[in-house]
Amino acid sequence: MAIRLKVFVEEQHVPASAEIDDDDPRSWQWVIYDSSSTIKTPVAVIRLVPPPQAPHELITNPGADASSLPKYDTAHEPYIKLTRVAVLKEYRGLGLGRRLVDEALGWARGHVEEIEEACRRVVGRELRWKGLVLVHAQVQGEKMYERFGFVTDEKMGKWDEEGIEHVGMWKRIGLEPRS
Repeated sequence: MAIRLKVFVEEQHVPASAEIDDDDPRSWQWVIYDSSSTIKTPVAVIRLVPPPQAPHELITNPGADASSLPKYDTAHEPYIKLTRVAVLKEYRGLGLGRRLVDEALGWARGHVEEIEEACRRVVGRELRWKGLVLVHAQVQGEKMYERFGFVTDEKMGKWDEEGIEHVGMWKRIGLEPRS
């Protein structure tokens, strides 16, 4: 959490109250540590949020009446979301963002049942995840995600999340055979 607070709250001025959300308890998170000294220091993080996700309208239209929308979007194909990717300033440019994305997606490929079970706990029924992945990329990070194989969804447009312009980017990953 310290990395997210430093990057998002201190550097990017996101309100601390917006940094921790309802997805944190139901997500998987990875941390990269600098172990070049005797003390291991966390330097980079990523979060994988299982389906279902909140309707996109709640993000792109902050004035939308939340009571008129379902809490979760179950009308579209289930997808996981990579979020809260943060690397401390002094460790940027070392490929840690790619390593985090690769680790999270590699884990997801082999843990489909766990992802679907997390979804089932929320919606009370089975929704099959077929490898679809979304990132809400800050516009400044769009090129990085393109290098990772994500494609910008022009239909989603651009929107403001906590004062930072974002775009939606998709990727489909191959999954390991189900057991």
